[in-house]
Amino acid sequence: MANLDIAGMRKPYKGKQEVFDVGDLVAKEPFGQFTAWFEEAKNTDGIMEANAMAIATATKDGKPSVRMVLMKGIDKKGIVFYTNYGSRKAQELVENPNCSLMFYWEALMKSIRIEGRVERVSEAESTQYFHSRPRTSQMGAVVSQQSTLIKNREELDKRNQELLDKYEGNDIPIPKPDYWGGFRVVPNRFEFWQGQTNRLHDRIVFRKPEEGEKVDPNFTHTGEEGWVYERLMP
Repeated sequence: MANLDIAGMRKPYKGKQEVFDVGDLVAKEPFGQFTAWFEEAKNTDGIMEANAMAIATATKDGKPSVRMVLMKGIDKKGIVFYTNYGSRKAQELVENPNCSLMFYWEALMKSIRIEGRVERVSEAESTQYFHSRPRTSQMGAVVSQQSTLIKNREELDKRNQELLDKYEGNDIPIPKPDYWGGFRVVPNRFEFWQGQTNRLHDRIVFRKPEEGEKVDPNFTHTGEEGWVYERLMP
């Protein structure tokens, strides 16, 4: 392996004049703050998919895995993405519904980490979204038994071509597979991070307090809709 100078890799982030503190919050609950940062990311050159997020899952005995997916909906109920229910991520979420999401927008030097539990979205909601997708994407969901073995790329292309031959050039609806649909991540914690060049990064957390928890008002601020928010050390 070549002698890579990894330890010396260092880029400037934000400066002291651009700190992000509790006084800079645009909302006292996390969904409003998320929306503000997400809109900024959506409108920033160089960010191709602002809705791309990593989702970390774990088996029932705690073995973790992580991959990228696309957020396809957000409201006060939670954050929605779609997948094959036979995939590794879906199987792990059935075993252990706790998960974590992360949005990272390098061009802004900002990220958002979200923790919570998943639930399936309704079949009607999954079906509606499925038929809103391009027909080629609908076919891809039918063709792929996600995370299972396949002999080679040619076999995958052959299966896809068979569906193209069946549905291309006509208006026959493509049935949504029973094994495909959505999950909703119901959050209990958001962390908003902004990088600082001196590595004294800004971290503000929104969380749902534990039942009966007594909070220290010197550190913990009462937000809205049952949330509290706090600043963390970098």
